[in-house]
Amino acid sequence: MHVCVMGAGIVGLATAYELQRLGMRVTVVDQAHQPGAGASGGNGAQLSYSYVQPLADAGIWAQLPQLLLSPDSPLKLRPQWDPHQWRWGLDFLRACNRRTSERSTGALLALAARSRAGFERMLAAEQLDCDFARTGKLVLYATPAAFDAARRQMELQRAWGSEQEAISAQRCVEIEPALAHYARHVAGAIHTPSECAADCQKVCDGLRAVLEARGVRFVLGTQATGFAVAAERIAAVQTSAGAIEADRFVLALGSASHALARTLGLSLPVYPLKGYSITLDAASTPGAAPRVSVTDAARKVVFARLGERVRVAGMAELVGHDLRIPQARIDSLREAMRAVFPRGASALHDLRPWAGLRPATPTGLPVVGRHARGPRNLLLNTGHGALGFTLAFGTAAAVAGMLAD
Repeated sequence: MHVCVMGAGIVGLATAYELQRLGMRVTVVDQAHQPGAGASGGNGAQLSYSYVQPLADAGIWAQLPQLLLSPDSPLKLRPQWDPHQWRWGLDFLRACNRRTSERSTGALLALAARSRAGFERMLAAEQLDCDFARTGKLVLYATPAAFDAARRQMELQRAWGSEQEAISAQRCVEIEPALAHYARHVAGAIHTPSECAADCQKVCDGLRAVLEARGVRFVLGTQATGFAVAAERIAAVQTSAGAIEADRFVLALGSASHALARTLGLSLPVYPLKGYSITLDAASTPGAAPRVSVTDAARKVVFARLGERVRVAGMAELVGHDLRIPQARIDSLREAMRAVFPRGASALHDLRPWAGLRPATPTGLPVVGRHARGPRNLLLNTGHGALGFTLAFGTAAAVAGMLAD
């Protein structure tokens, strides 16, 4: 069987890996010239297998005015004459209720557990050099009320097998000494010892090398523009380099999936949430730079150690497909690093700024499998939001299983 995977981000590459592992012939198509060049390469680097609270949560209603109106807000909305943006936003607000959030949490945790198994099996088999570390994760909360809400979420996640602990600011410093200067701003934290981090760009580069060595064909720098369809089946994907024929097709183009699906008359609930990151060289002074992954819940900023570097990432903007990098957003991430880990970087001027468009669904659940009104030989694997790295091998295994049936 020949499968064409549209998308060379971490989700598309994981899908290609699982398909090739089952003996299928695979072609990977992407408009970027390098795998991982979209939302994957500079992402937050955290593999959050046990802490997956969806963005759509009942608590968002109380925060909404400040999130939308504050000039320093990590959330930004730029309304556009785009029905898809408005529809997505309304569906997101409808999903901001306790019942939907709890259902999404359970589904995401189950998928994350499957993804962890697949990713770690791949790492053991391929020995990729990707700065992988199993150092655990701390999520910091600035107020007692926020910490109480986090403990309730922890209890919910515990029902699905997550092993976590609610801890004091003092205990945070014992786990991560680099937080000593910031402890007075912490009301409490959730500690997940089993969480991991890795450089997603290095994973993408490593997977490409492995797959090419095993005969997977990469057609990069090539945009998919539509499909040739006959008898309810796709015969070929039309691209800027010509038609590519295959037996099965997997749509894993992240935030670009919606536009390509529209050429088939399909509407996918996927909209880009723009995020930013900076990557700094870690200070060599012991206890200055973090070793444990840290999320500052109030700032909605994550910190992940990648070898001798620190990745700082955050923000969620509904601004369409705009990939410009405003200096104010990069300054905000630099100030977060300065506030939380004041001695953690060897220099705060070499920031290596990045922006990416996370493909988000209103509920936070990815879109995986066949579309009820789509061609019979098309499978979807998109809409992972900020959890693309975490969930990639879980959804890849699901798609591979469907194609193997």
